[in-house]
Amino acid sequence: MFIETEATPNPATLKFLPGQTVMENGTLDIRDRQAAQHSPLARRLFAVNHVTGVFYGHDFISVTKSDGEWPHLKPAVLGAIMEHFLSGEPLFEGDVAAHQAAAQSDEEEFFDEKDSQTVATIKELLETRVRPAVAGDGGDITFRGFRDGIVYLTMKGSCSGCPSSTATLKHGIQNLLRHFLPDVQDVEAY
Repeated sequence: MFIETEATPNPATLKFLPGQTVMENGTLDIRDRQAAQHSPLARRLFAVNHVTGVFYGHDFISVTKSDGEWPHLKPAVLGAIMEHFLSGEPLFEGDVAAHQAAAQSDEEEFFDEKDSQTVATIKELLETRVRPAVAGDGGDITFRGFRDGIVYLTMKGSCSGCPSSTATLKHGIQNLLRHFLPDVQDVEAY
């Protein structure tokens, strides 16, 4: 098995591509050992010293570290990923949808019903123009809400805590949304 790695804009995060599907649908951001309890792969990764985050995308895994150098940590992370995929174990123990729903239960959207058309356009732009680009960098951005002209987004995976995330929000996404939607005044991380 050959696992490719890619740097991300976040120096604390590396993207690992195992050459096969990781998540059939959606994404999942696992931010601590307790949240990793139902995923054999996440448990293996959190067992590696200094691993503080695991993010599953369609065909990649982003791993975030708190400390240490990637040249020292990368072999252990690669070993954990390879061991998981060669073992044949599932990504999750139990119901995948239940794990995703539990992880996203605190992500309820908020917006005024009168803004539903604006919100639909925001979501479409995020889905077609923004999310594919940030997935390429090992992360994800999801809509959380829209209030008083401000779009609230949640950054996940390598985007969470990335030094360039503010530039992505303010110069990239904000400009895109303002171009198509004059109601949008600002974009903020939520």
